[in-house]
Amino acid sequence: MHPLYHRLDSLKNIRIFMKYHVFAVWDFMSLLKSLQRKVTCIEVPWNDSSFSPELVRLVNEIVLGEESDMDREGRVMSHYSLYLNAMKELDAETDLIDNFSKNLNFDLLPREIREIVSYHLDLALNGEVHRVASSFFYGREKLIPEIFEPIVKVLKKSGHTDSLFQYYLERHIELDGDEHGPMAQKCIDLIGDTEVKLYEILETAEESLKIRKKLWDFILMEIEKA
Repeated sequence: MHPLYHRLDSLKNIRIFMKYHVFAVWDFMSLLKSLQRKVTCIEVPWNDSSFSPELVRLVNEIVLGEESDMDREGRVMSHYSLYLNAMKELDAETDLIDNFSKNLNFDLLPREIREIVSYHLDLALNGEVHRVASSFFYGREKLIPEIFEPIVKVLKKSGHTDSLFQYYLERHIELDGDEHGPMAQKCIDLIGDTEVKLYEILETAEESLKIRKKLWDFILMEIEKA
């Protein structure tokens, strides 16, 4: 377990975590939309996908849940928008992600965040589908419940039992642990249909986990500096 997990023990540290983790939420959506673009048909005129209908359905179902879920008031929004709203409610700083998302100016970002986002965006734009799926699952979906559950405990202890962030976290723990995680693993199983692809899936998984560690290292450094 990364030492960052033990430092998410106060609202102050959680706010710092959110300030930078939101970039992982943003490029997570880019990986997911890359999967949708590569696996399903989004062109006109439409044509049947070259992938199995089961894989097409899995990807579309994950997109549905991530891009157009319900918030706690029953309003439709993406999980990215829900995360931003949760940041504002907890007074976490949003200027960095707000300014970056307007024009994708990478010069605005700290070097570590710039490298992390650049890696995932390049993979989303140019990576083969099995490599994208590997980064999406092993670097993201599989890890989420493990780090989110301790944060929920801190929010409850601090009296934020009805916060948007708690709703976001519990929703992700539910979806990613019970639904999207197994669905993403099924996608990997369907895509990794050759020995070469299986090797490259593991290769990309290892690299994605190194990138995720780099993010955790950076956030931990920022917390210790504060």
